[in-house]
Amino acid sequence: MAKTPDHMKMMQDMMANFPISTSSMQDAMKSQSLLGEKLARMALTAAERSTEISARWSKDAITRIGELAAVKNEPSAYAKAMSDFASATAETAAEQMAAYAEVAKKVQMDTVDFLLTAGKDIGSDTQNPAGKATSDKSE
Repeated sequence: MAKTPDHMKMMQDMMANFPISTSSMQDAMKSQSLLGEKLARMALTAAERSTEISARWSKDAITRIGELAAVKNEPSAYAKAMSDFASATAETAAEQMAAYAEVAKKVQMDTVDFLLTAGKDIGSDTQNPAGKATSDKSE
């Protein structure tokens, strides 16, 4: 009968013929982890700020609804209360949306700045070993 080829053994033999420096892999993983951590920190900061905006907006809306629900003496006071509520809600919505836009703008600018800096760092990190390998080869 035909034997099934041992693919694990073939891979081990192939990898043994191509020695790889694990330190460069460890450095790359560490760099990727740091990059991920910094990006996650920026995202979490933005999420925290957005949550604060939402909580403030909700609290303000609840307060205004409480004022709207209060008993009025005159029927016209209900119309005025509703009108005041609508205009205050529209004004607050504009303010809160502007606050959200500021958070998004800051995250975008921080991310672009961070990625540009990381790209320069990665470029110099890859250039140094390549330059060293070239100088070693020419000697």
